[in-house]
Amino acid sequence: MGAFFLHVGATVMCPHGGQMQTTPGNPRVKVGGQPVATMADQYLVTGCPFPPQTSGPCVQVKWLVPAVRVRAGGQFVILQNSVGMSIGAAPLGPPQVVMTQVRVKGT
Repeated sequence: MGAFFLHVGATVMCPHGGQMQTTPGNPRVKVGGQPVATMADQYLVTGCPFPPQTSGPCVQVKWLVPAVRVRAGGQFVILQNSVGMSIGAAPLGPPQVVMTQVRVKGT
């Protein structure tokens, strides 16, 4: 069964509550009027309160397992159930998809 595509306006948070911001690499393919998230995009985290004396706050999300059948602009699409890791000075845990569009699915 498929999962919904992530897009630039999706709400994704690091494990500590920081908000992920997507910078699209290829804004041509859209869902709900917003670019689809792909492996080529940049995923930065802002507002992570994780203390610097530990591993530091989360600064980016790295997606490890994208869609296997769907590409946009030659890049694999990120799905609602894609596996990722929030990263600071070290890996800090998986991001949480809070909200995304609910019309287009893929695998």
